Amino acid sequence: MRVAVKLLSERARLPRRANPGDAGLDLYAAESALIGPGERTSIGTAIAIELPNGLTGLITPRSGLALRHGISMVNAPGLIDPGYRGELRVLLLNTDRDHAFTVNLGDRIAQLLITPFAALDPLEVDQLGATARGADGFGSSGT
Repeated sequence: MRVAVKLLSERARLPRRANPGDAGLDLYAAESALIGPGERTSIGTAIAIELPNGLTGLITPRSGLALRHGISMVNAPGLIDPGYRGELRVLLLNTDRDHAFTVNLGDRIAQLLITPFAALDPLEVDQLGATARGADGFGSSGT
């Protein structure tokens, strides 16, 4: 299967898998930026995609950036709806308290995971069906 990708500038790079069979497609920075300690910024990829109905794109952080530099995403995952045709931008957050991080043109900054979704409509009801778990939430299964 393929997804249509429009390159919006000469700085754009086509998303690619780092290894055959990987789920995520690497997204590349189409601009440079300096992200200070505790700061966040929006980095453009200079690409737009055309997702078929029934598919969504999830933009997720790169684990290597998080481990080595404390770089994550403010809105992880970023959600791309099938009707969106604008530029994919990545909202990076520098969680390091002491060191700035430089994003260079062409750096791999995030991954795009394309996945199916169920477009269910909400229906108000008076009661939900019973389950063994019930309303048990945070911490209910132990630490």
